[in-house]
Amino acid sequence: MIRKLLVSGGTGLVGKALTQSLVREGEHVILLVRRPPRRHSEQTVLEIEWHPDRPEPVADTSALEGCYAAVHLAGANLAAHRWTPSYKRLILNSRVETSHALGRIFKALTAPPPVVVASSAIGYYGDRGNEHLTEASRPGTGFLPDVCQAWETATSTLAPRVVQLRFGVILTARGGALPGLLRLFRLGLGGRLGSGRQWMSWVSLEDTVAAIQFAIAEPHLSGAFNTTSPHPVTNAEFTRILGRTLHRPTLFRVPSLALLAALGEMAQDTLLASTRAIPERLHSAGFQFSHERLEQTISEMV
Repeated sequence: MIRKLLVSGGTGLVGKALTQSLVREGEHVILLVRRPPRRHSEQTVLEIEWHPDRPEPVADTSALEGCYAAVHLAGANLAAHRWTPSYKRLILNSRVETSHALGRIFKALTAPPPVVVASSAIGYYGDRGNEHLTEASRPGTGFLPDVCQAWETATSTLAPRVVQLRFGVILTARGGALPGLLRLFRLGLGGRLGSGRQWMSWVSLEDTVAAIQFAIAEPHLSGAFNTTSPHPVTNAEFTRILGRTLHRPTLFRVPSLALLAALGEMAQDTLLASTRAIPERLHSAGFQFSHERLEQTISEMV
């Protein structure tokens, strides 16, 4: 019997890495994409075009029958654009409306997936200084906490079992923020952002993919899970570790006012916000991180 898994947002950083991992394990992966489908060299990967804004997001749902799980990763990139009012609407709608669209698809299926692993983010907690944040902590206030709460509400009823992974900053040399930072630091232009005292909760791409697969495989897991290394660092610590690993000075400092002038609200809510998230529920469930310490993680990527 063919084991099929459905992935939305599968063409992004996490989706690509997850698909590669599943294909190596012999799984069949169905990717929901918003463009004309492409043929993959791997015969176990199938793309299906979907339109989340339509009452029937997928024209023919027959290929989606019988998936043993679905992974919902769709959502506009927070850092792709200045946060204008229209882009903030896109950030919210790309998460909430796609979740509702998946719900409409699953209702049309005879055999919908019994488990959904849905992405969320530690932006749920907002800017919280030095506070240790577990899954039991209250949500923060502001745009990102509001988005994350609406996002999790929209995914909470997609399947009998839903796991919501609150991702931290995902580190990999293959994409995201780290390659750009590495280039700057190699040029000797690295430095802390603002005061440098803000906490950065991070996770490697490998552990991100492993956490998704762990959430699918463990039938007793449901609800929200912080998906971050057990050892978050301050921005100043991150700067020191990156400079030391690359053998480069870290003399520069980007003032908060300069970041706010250049990036506006996005800088305040992402680069300057302090979120010290601890993966308490993942640890209790027995998940083993392959990258717990930042220095080891960075050294493997440079």
